[in-house]
Amino acid sequence: MKVITARKYGTPDVFRLENWEIPSPNKDEIRIKNHNSAVNSGDWRIRKPDPKVVRLYFGILKPRKPVLGISFAGVVDAIGENVTKFQIGDKVFGSTGMQMGAYAEYICIKESSVMTTLPKEISFSQGAALSFGGLTALDFIQKCKIQKKQSIIIYGASSSVGTAAIQLAKYFGAVVTAVCSPGNFPLVQSLGADSVMDYKGFHADSHKKTYDIVFECVGKSSISSNLNHLTKGGVLVLVGASFKDMLQAAWISISKGINIKFGPISETLENLNTLAELTKNGDFTVVIDKSFPLEALSAAHQYVEAGHKKGNVVIDVIN
Repeated sequence: MKVITARKYGTPDVFRLENWEIPSPNKDEIRIKNHNSAVNSGDWRIRKPDPKVVRLYFGILKPRKPVLGISFAGVVDAIGENVTKFQIGDKVFGSTGMQMGAYAEYICIKESSVMTTLPKEISFSQGAALSFGGLTALDFIQKCKIQKKQSIIIYGASSSVGTAAIQLAKYFGAVVTAVCSPGNFPLVQSLGADSVMDYKGFHADSHKKTYDIVFECVGKSSISSNLNHLTKGGVLVLVGASFKDMLQAAWISISKGINIKFGPISETLENLNTLAELTKNGDFTVVIDKSFPLEALSAAHQYVEAGHKKGNVVIDVIN
């Protein structure tokens, strides 16, 4: 099978195409013929690594697992003898989590993983895109305990997480302000944003408004600038926080009692099923910017790392 490996940290050029034997599933695993994966901010941060603390989790000198990628969507083509939840031929999608390995034609994964059946209304490419931005946005929205009529401003609203957060916040009844480049205003409005603002407007001295939730998706605005727009007793969400930002946020939370959410999300099967149901029913739209073939993974990483994508970037593992 074809796999793309990263046998060292670095730029997108570290990726190499290799041929591996097709793996066999263990007793509690299924094997998936992988149709699509995706490139997310978490993927390029592991590859780089950024922040450097990533090395503590994924390998000090080089990635312990040379095949990166966490999002997948494909067809079950073999099952272990103890597997009961899935059958050969089932269409599935989900996340491999810390195990990674999704930049490959075949994946063996425990049936207890964050993975579920792909509804017929959802394509493989949509399924692969759904599991990162959607799961991240939903977990943070839940942590905010968002209420109807609450105000939320989403910074980086055209990103993978941002496009998901707009829709989920609206689904739960919030009033949404989207911050993004002017060229992306039509996109975020089509997803339900009640008002839009460009980045200059957000940082302008004339922007005095405060919000119940400030939802920073891309790690490009300072904590202090976000706190300037947070209502007293509100919640600041830092999705793309650097390690330095996390330390600062932790100190502010302790010393000033401000509610700041950051750090790894909790990927759950319940949330994945919720996203699948919302998408199937037409209440959630998976935004896909571009697709790249597996062999062009370096170009896909370069594009995503540049920070200008709209929604998700999908990898066509099987052309």
